[in-house]
Amino acid sequence: MKMFAQNAERQLKWLYGLQVHGVKLGLNNITYLLHRMGDPQKKLRCIHVAGSDGKGSTCAILASVLRASGYKVGLFTSPHILRFNERIQIDGEPISDDDMAFAVSRVRHFVDDMRESDIYCTFFEVTTAMAFDYFDRMGVDIAVIEVGMGGRFDATNVIVPEVSIINNISLEHQAFLGDTIEKIANEKAGIIKPGVPVVTMNPEPALGVVASVAKEQGSELTIVDPSIEVIENGPNGPRFRFEGNEYFVSIPGRNEAKNAVLALSALRKLGDYTSRIEPHVAEGLSKVVWPCRLQDVGNGYLVDVTHTAAGSEGLAADISEIYGKVIVVFGLLDDKDVEDISRNIASIASKMIVTSPACERAKPIEKTFEVVKRYYPSAECVEGVSEAIKRADYLRENGEKVLICGSFYMAEEAMRWMGKTSL
Repeated sequence: MKMFAQNAERQLKWLYGLQVHGVKLGLNNITYLLHRMGDPQKKLRCIHVAGSDGKGSTCAILASVLRASGYKVGLFTSPHILRFNERIQIDGEPISDDDMAFAVSRVRHFVDDMRESDIYCTFFEVTTAMAFDYFDRMGVDIAVIEVGMGGRFDATNVIVPEVSIINNISLEHQAFLGDTIEKIANEKAGIIKPGVPVVTMNPEPALGVVASVAKEQGSELTIVDPSIEVIENGPNGPRFRFEGNEYFVSIPGRNEAKNAVLALSALRKLGDYTSRIEPHVAEGLSKVVWPCRLQDVGNGYLVDVTHTAAGSEGLAADISEIYGKVIVVFGLLDDKDVEDISRNIASIASKMIVTSPACERAKPIEKTFEVVKRYYPSAECVEGVSEAIKRADYLRENGEKVLICGSFYMAEEAMRWMGKTSL
């Protein structure tokens, strides 16, 4: 067992070493790599999901409903929170260390060989190839694939899915995707394949871009009405009505009702929806597991990975509706919209503690603090996520909840401080 663990650690170290190549948007490397591996992605039945906010939740909902319907379901998402293995799952179970080490070893030979020809694969390209290969070898019935960044040049965009989903589009990753909603929407819409139906809930101006690309590709476009009737927005998830039926989805937040309706609208495009999937929709929605999305992890702690302006607006509204005011422990990465996110999060804070995750991409604590003070003048600044949580504990009164939010790295440090080793 120790030998297997050491092998997994060694293979993972090699994989992380590829991060030195940074982010390279484009399909040449991944196409060539997968071709060398026998093009496993061409053997998979897939659903492809893009967007700025909610795409991970939508993927989790899709996978849960399909699993409840009796399918063997692959799920590929990013980033992870505690362990790399979370990125590649089958039927809700992360890839094991042994299978992960084997998956890396299968792709490593080709990556090293390509490097001899001055073709350098990135961490995400190799991870994507591993996922497709693993799903193919394990014989999944259908795979739900989340876009990493953008869409048009994302490594996942080598698949031809049965349906594509484009969730909410907002300003993000502007250095790579563009500095307007229209430019970013064009990148997201790049996942639309000729003749493959696409489902979206975006308003203008993103909708116009998506519609234009769908028309060019001859793809049926379904526009989902975002005005979902939420009957109850509780701490365990919203209860909502969709086309005369009442459902409960087990991820907290009003936006999760929207994600659920988007997912169901996409599943309806599958040929076996009526015969096999529809009878299990309610069960699948009620069993979704998607950690660190307004998650109550016990002892009065709430953890959320929201890191966009639009996401933080929804988070603030949900916190206010479900919990009222909370103590906030808050930190961001350097490329995030500190102004809008700070304003939204400050609106639900009874006390606010600014910190910074231990990550080289983190926004310097003083920069976040400077902005937060404009919206919450009595905010405190505490170095280190664990120390910030301890300070929040000290300030708690009358059973107040503590919300830790701002990035995946904030969530990871919080969960580790709480002694969590898996999700």
